Amino acid sequence: MGFLRSDGQIDSEVPMRTLKIGPRTFRLPQSRLIRMGLGGLLVIGGILGFLPVLGFWMIPLGLLILSHDLPIVRRWRRKLVVRFGHKKRKR
Repeated sequence: MGFLRSDGQIDSEVPMRTLKIGPRTFRLPQSRLIRMGLGGLLVIGGILGFLPVLGFWMIPLGLLILSHDLPIVRRWRRKLVVRFGHKKRKR
C-alpha cells in the first residue's frame, strides 16, 4: 500500500508527521497512539504546572500535538491561527 503524491505517482514511504512552530520544524512520532499519549501526558503535566520541573507551557504544546489527531482540537488551533493572523495583518 502506498500514498498518492501530488504528481499522481504512488509513494511507498509513510508521510512524515511534523510540527511547525515559527521558523522551526519538529518531527513527531509516526504512531498515532504514541502521539496521543505524548500530547495527553504534556497536558496532564501542564495542569500540575505549580510543581517544580513541570510548567504551564506544557498545556499548549500538548494540545498542539493532539491537534494532529483530534478534530475538535484541530478546529480550536485553526480558529486561533486565523484570529491571530487577522490581528497581525491589522498592525
